[in-house]
Amino acid sequence: MVFRLALLPDLPSMMEIVGQAQESLKLLGVDQWQNGYPAPEVIRRDIENGHAYVLVDNDRIVAMEVIIYNNEPTYDRIYDGEWLSNGTFVVVHRMAVDNRIKKSGIASLLLKKVEEMALEKGIASVKVDTHEANVPMRRTLEKNGFIYCGRIFLADGNPRVAYEKLLG
Repeated sequence: MVFRLALLPDLPSMMEIVGQAQESLKLLGVDQWQNGYPAPEVIRRDIENGHAYVLVDNDRIVAMEVIIYNNEPTYDRIYDGEWLSNGTFVVVHRMAVDNRIKKSGIASLLLKKVEEMALEKGIASVKVDTHEANVPMRRTLEKNGFIYCGRIFLADGNPRVAYEKLLG
C-alpha cells in the first residue's frame, strides 16, 4: 500500500469513499457528514491546498484523510476538559475508509502515517475531533492511544468530542 498526497484525478474515488462513510453514519443514526458534507468542493480544496492524502492498494484508493498543521481555529477553545498540550500540533480531518476493507486496521494505519509525518516535522501532538455518537471513530482513536480531552464546537456551532495524542 502506498500513502501519498491526493491529486485532483483522485477526487471521484475519494467522493465514493465519502459517500460510503455518509451512508454508514446514517445507518448508525449519526448526523455527522450528512446533508451533503463534505461536498466535492471541500475535498477539491483539500487537494488543492496539499492537505488531502490517500492510501492506495493495487491502483485503487482505499482510504483518505486530511492533515493540517497547527491550524484549527475551532480548537482554540475546549470545554469540559483541556488539551494535553498547547504547542504545535497536527489535525486529522475527513478520515474515511472504503467499506470493502473496513475493520482491517486501515484506520489505525492512517493514524500511524499522521504520527510519522508529525514526528518528521518535530511535532509531538496530533488532535482529532468527531461526533459524540461516532462510536467506530471514537474506538479507533482510543485503541490508538488518543485521549479524550473535552468538547469543541465547529464553526457552525455543532459540538464535537476532542481527542489528542502526544507523540515520542
